[in-house]
Amino acid sequence: MHSAVFLIEFGAIILGLGLLGRLAGRFQFSPIPLYLLAGLAFGKGGLLPFDASDEFVAIGAEIGVILLLLMLGLEYTASDLVSNLKTQYPAGLVDFALNALPGAAAALLLGWGPVAAVVLAGVTWISSSGVIAKVLGDLGRLGNRETPVILSILVLEDLAMAVYLPIITALLAGVGLAAGSATLAIALGVAGAVLFVAVRYGRLISRFVSSDDPEKLLLVVLGLTLLVAGIAQQLQVSAAVGAFLVGIALSGEVAEGAHTLLSPLRDLFAAVFFVFFGLHTDPNSIPPVILPALALAVVTTFTKIATGHWAARRAGIGVKGRWRAGGTLVARGEFSIVIAGLAVTAGVQPQLGPFATAYVLILVVIGPLTARYTEPVAAYFIGRRTPMAPASQSAAVLESVSLPVSAAVPVALPEPEPVQTPEPPRKPEPPKDPGPAKGPEPVKEPASATDPLDETVPVPETLPGPARDPESADRV
Repeated sequence: MHSAVFLIEFGAIILGLGLLGRLAGRFQFSPIPLYLLAGLAFGKGGLLPFDASDEFVAIGAEIGVILLLLMLGLEYTASDLVSNLKTQYPAGLVDFALNALPGAAAALLLGWGPVAAVVLAGVTWISSSGVIAKVLGDLGRLGNRETPVILSILVLEDLAMAVYLPIITALLAGVGLAAGSATLAIALGVAGAVLFVAVRYGRLISRFVSSDDPEKLLLVVLGLTLLVAGIAQQLQVSAAVGAFLVGIALSGEVAEGAHTLLSPLRDLFAAVFFVFFGLHTDPNSIPPVILPALALAVVTTFTKIATGHWAARRAGIGVKGRWRAGGTLVARGEFSIVIAGLAVTAGVQPQLGPFATAYVLILVVIGPLTARYTEPVAAYFIGRRTPMAPASQSAAVLESVSLPVSAAVPVALPEPEPVQTPEPPRKPEPPKDPGPAKGPEPVKEPASATDPLDETVPVPETLPGPARDPESADRV
């Protein structure tokens, strides 16, 4: 009977998650907030609480975290990480300073202590790679010039997780300074060793794991990942870091094949993880922290935009691309929940879980909006701050340049010079030259009295003649 109830409950959860995922796909937004809301609705204190197998859901959630980090590691090669670390580390430092410090400051202001401050710093620091990748694809920006800058920042954040998670694990375990330093040294040593082996012997590892049979490839990659994750957790490094390093070590066709095979499993267990986090968060504890979470969300929205803008400007991207890069980085999601989940499991601060849930729900909804509208909104406000008079003058000058000269002269006041004022003195010069030549004309005037000559000469040409006759008479 117990197994039948478990199957019914677990089947209902999976079916509900599938329907929520289809709903999110129909409206083209991330399903993460729906998964969290489902966990809140069916968890303790929710609308319709039910008793599911906590042990099974907890194991499924842990597998979801491991697969999330594994798939993230498969996206990059060791050489990509090394090159990004060498060239883009200033952007990583700016990202840490602008986005991790506000979270730490908020935890200290709320009186949660230094351990919660380190946890909340990670929650506000790490952007959601999954949400951002989906937004870039939906907006058709994968080929934009600012996209490599965005991906570089995400790579640095993911690489920093290999150092940050062991620190969090040691702090949450309550070990002393010496034990924490030893744990961090082990984590850094393991990460460095894996990177070195991946760069030097990545092809050999991929050849060992490679298989033409999808079933064998899936079993080998999944088994290796879980084994390394378990060993890493036994060493108090972090199971997620171990899975991330396994993903980095695999490359080439093996990485592509494993990514294709493991994507459905990743989506399934990641959804279970988000539901598990919501199930262990009391909805009644969210209203007291909603205002601080909203304030922190607003602050870190602007700091993420500033981070992307600065990194894009450093890379030589245009003004519009800078704003697009900043707006795209705003979304937080799976990794913020992973970090908060570690603290909730350890029981560090009761309000940290609800606070992180509210914070992620706000930014996972705002993130796609900022990615789409940050650039036009910034262009609108920058345009309003620009003085109108200089803009109108520059527009008039541009119009005068594009118009023909005959139309540009009356429009642009400073251009009477092309009319050339010295031309009036040049006009009398032609009469001066024929003056001496026409001097003998008064002598020939008696002959002009004959009617035939007067008739042959056109009337307009003879008009100047009579005007000059009195002058010739005066001269005589």
